[in-house]
Amino acid sequence: MSQVLVVEDESAIAELMSINLRHAGYEVVVAATADEALVQVDRVLPDLVVLDWMLPGESGITLAKRWRSQPRTRELPIIMLTARAAESDKISGLDAGADDYLTKPFSTHELMARIRAVLRRKAPEALDAAVEVGPLKLDPATRRVSREGQEVRVGPTEFRLLHFFMTHPERVHSRSQLLDRVWGDHVFIEERTVDVHVKRLREALNPVNCSQMIETVRGAGYRLTQQVQSQSLSA
Repeated sequence: MSQVLVVEDESAIAELMSINLRHAGYEVVVAATADEALVQVDRVLPDLVVLDWMLPGESGITLAKRWRSQPRTRELPIIMLTARAAESDKISGLDAGADDYLTKPFSTHELMARIRAVLRRKAPEALDAAVEVGPLKLDPATRRVSREGQEVRVGPTEFRLLHFFMTHPERVHSRSQLLDRVWGDHVFIEERTVDVHVKRLREALNPVNCSQMIETVRGAGYRLTQQVQSQSLSA
């Protein structure tokens, strides 16, 4: 399930977008100010941001520029949604780093189509690009996992599971969500299978002191954190 952060200070518009996004199967987080948006992105990196220009305090343009300047958020997909419809405004929004620009009043159907299009454009890059979380690095092109140059040997399923965790860090994923996203919703296997592969993944990460990065959240599922043991790597 992709998470969309809606940064919008008009509550009626934010609620309208939230309802439509949830109906389409997205997880939605709403922020009414730039400060709230920064806190949300610092806490959990969303899959896409729908960003208003005119916000209390810092503007959406400034916020987009800030995210584009930071390594963690440089590739964060952003759709600017604003009442500013002049050509110069659109140019400013796109130059600030927005992937798309939609003006108010807007069609919810068009907004949903643009969200899907931006996520499609970003998906191949995310699948092929190397990912780093804490000291762990995963490279899909070479199928290698390493910590500071020391290779981690993982099986094919554990590799896919770790790749999903590393591209969605700090989020809690239920067993059913992991089955859908890692194994595919057409595969009929029991949820406890997830526990088996998480155990194997932890065992694979143990020699490089990274097993504790895979956390069990009691009653909810699993998540990947950036916390890691400080002791030296095993030879």
